Amino acid sequence: MATSEIVSNTETLMKYMRLDQKGMIMVEYIWIDGTNGLRCKSKAVPGPIKSVDELSEWNFDGSSTGQAPGDNSDVYIRPVAMFPDPIRLGDNLMVMCETWDPDGSPNKFNYRHEAARLMEANAKHKTWFGLEQEYTLLGADGWPYGWPKNGFPGPQGPYYCGVGTGKVYCRDIIEAHFKACLYAGIKIAGTNAEVMPAQWEFQIGPCEGIDLGDHLWMARFLLHRIAEEFGAKMTLNPKPIPGDWNGAGLHTNVSTEEMRKEGGMKAIEAAMKKLEKRHEDHIAVYGEGNRERLTGQHETGNIDKFSWAVADRGASIRIPRQCAREGKGYFEDRRPASNADPYQITGIVMETIFGGLPEEHLGGAET
Repeated sequence: MATSEIVSNTETLMKYMRLDQKGMIMVEYIWIDGTNGLRCKSKAVPGPIKSVDELSEWNFDGSSTGQAPGDNSDVYIRPVAMFPDPIRLGDNLMVMCETWDPDGSPNKFNYRHEAARLMEANAKHKTWFGLEQEYTLLGADGWPYGWPKNGFPGPQGPYYCGVGTGKVYCRDIIEAHFKACLYAGIKIAGTNAEVMPAQWEFQIGPCEGIDLGDHLWMARFLLHRIAEEFGAKMTLNPKPIPGDWNGAGLHTNVSTEEMRKEGGMKAIEAAMKKLEKRHEDHIAVYGEGNRERLTGQHETGNIDKFSWAVADRGASIRIPRQCAREGKGYFEDRRPASNADPYQITGIVMETIFGGLPEEHLGGAET
């Protein structure tokens, strides 16, 4: 376990976790703040709750999360996706929320709303997404978990999908996270150790439409929450350690119904042409610090050049060899950084392939 002054006292905590809640349930409201981080607060409501529509809107101090000025600080959170709580158990819940301003318009950091509009408008294409979330676990001192203090482990090579002491670090956290996601109904597909020691990956999907973003954000929340109990930190920094160490990405797999049909490679190739034309637009929303990662080395393409190829992990977009052989399937966009917002990623992919939407006019008098 990483050294930390603040640790979970599980035995003491469990005395209270077993107490009867007298017909009430605890709902954890979770939202994305102005720094692309996660915030949460808890609410007691009569239970059980069968639908997210039964949960009321709430609010928070947006001036403390970078989402509103101090003289008009109320920001509203509206539950949009509901999950069983694997930490509190019972009928307790976690809910993903959108953020809204008092005038009835989406908060400027609410990227889910526009992505959901794009998904709904193009629902006939039945677009599947699968995202591969890479991340790095750190000790309380901010240095990668398990690395020598002020030093480095051996060169990359034995760590990817490794097993055994000295090859993998923090597996307890990864196992706990995997089980917690399954309990919560999050569509986690798998997990593995990555190329850099203390770096891991989990996969979410396939999910259709907006569900991908909801499930990935909730999986991120649980990873942060579980790491708390081990005295560890989780970072989505796309290049946490400079030098000859792999960065961390959020590889995005995309498949429309047209791509999955016989002859679907034509639809994939058509998408490549559209994606090439908007390369800079995509890079702009594909995460902070991505230039340090997309260097053309360490299994990445160059950030300034769009490319696509079959089975090439050094390209911007990779077409799996099996898909090329069968002439249908999906493509993998390898450009997004690990800290990118999945709502922005999936939203711009839909916009680029199928076209944008008319501007939405919302808002009005404050409520």
